[in-house]
Amino acid sequence: MKKFWSGSLPNPSVRTAGDMENVFAVQPSNRDPETPLYYMYRDLYQTHGDHIWLERHHLRYDITIIPPAVINGEYTKTKGHYHPKNAAGIPYPEVYEVLSGSAYYLLQKRDHTDVILLPAHTGDTVLIPPGYGHVTINPDRENLIMANLVSTDFESEYGEINAMHGAAYYYMKKEGWVLNPYYGKKIPMHVLLPLPLPELGLTEGRHLYDMVGTCDTLNVMNCPENYMDVIGKFCADKQRL
Repeated sequence: MKKFWSGSLPNPSVRTAGDMENVFAVQPSNRDPETPLYYMYRDLYQTHGDHIWLERHHLRYDITIIPPAVINGEYTKTKGHYHPKNAAGIPYPEVYEVLSGSAYYLLQKRDHTDVILLPAHTGDTVLIPPGYGHVTINPDRENLIMANLVSTDFESEYGEINAMHGAAYYYMKKEGWVLNPYYGKKIPMHVLLPLPLPELGLTEGRHLYDMVGTCDTLNVMNCPENYMDVIGKFCADKQRL
């Protein structure tokens, strides 16, 4: 972790096999429910000034570590959640950066009409657009270490994905992408590349934490309604798998 974070770290929140048993393709009944699957270091900051700035702008910087694993044939992943709407009626977005490893970000519309696969590697930044729930999968043999910036004005909503036993697709080691039968029908899946979004400050070579303490573009985390033209163009550039 010292390679990615020079400040002090709090104790992580740990997501265990017991927390996740309802969202895997096959429930991991052969594992101790206390087995840790991934670790979340929340509300990080390098300096007191950064902390004050983040609080003033209603933002939080986190780091998550997902070790490599295959759970009953399925690659390990986060539990998955949706974001609620802000006061303007637009769901909150989120931005991730892959600090090390590889990730599959699986995004899906809340009405189950669209699924986006965003493959990302070290140095890539990924926008989770308003209205999409998301799950992060580690398809590699090494730790996936990622950072995120998100608004502090809401709580993530896990209930719907938990009730549906995960996202619309599972990523299996042998079979590849497998439709979650609880969704009832095949939902179109598209691939979207993590291209730079300079209008949002997401440029090549710029780390997410470099944006802390600046006043450019991070307003999108709380007021996405002011950036819907940029977000719309980003979402429109999809290619069918």
